[in-house]
Amino acid sequence: MVELSTPLPNVRLAVAEDAKLIHTGLLTIAKHLGSEERVTSTPDDIRRHGFGAQPAFTGLIAEIDGAFAGMCLFFQSFSTWRGQKGAYIQDIVVEEQFRGAGIGVALLRHTAAHVRASGGAYLRLSVDARNVSARHFYERMGLAWSEEERIHAVYGDAFETLAGLHESGV
Repeated sequence: MVELSTPLPNVRLAVAEDAKLIHTGLLTIAKHLGSEERVTSTPDDIRRHGFGAQPAFTGLIAEIDGAFAGMCLFFQSFSTWRGQKGAYIQDIVVEEQFRGAGIGVALLRHTAAHVRASGGAYLRLSVDARNVSARHFYERMGLAWSEEERIHAVYGDAFETLAGLHESGV
């Protein structure tokens, strides 16, 4: 846990040179959930898809005295029902030694400000059901859990079948 005298974090936009740092943050999340085997991305994947002419996500990096303290990765979203732009937070993590120092709050606030500055009006995210501390944190920050919605996903061979690579008669 961090001391009360910890300085406020510097939050900045991630750059391509942060790809390995971002990937390490993803592994931190997976380790916290006991799911390291589920991470198949590499720092090169992060660099290739996160930066360049059409980045798949935006990243914010929080640092304290130059040390990596946390990150938030998000991408643009659009609500057809609301008729508004927003963002979906894909990943947010605070390094263990900086937990309790307001890093998560700073990352969420900077993310919301960044989204608002680009014309957005909301944030959405999902959280692993086992991550009770994260669920409580999001609720304290005003992100309500939706009982009306469930996330459905398709990956791997099932995705390839759905996309027509493996014709199945579906």
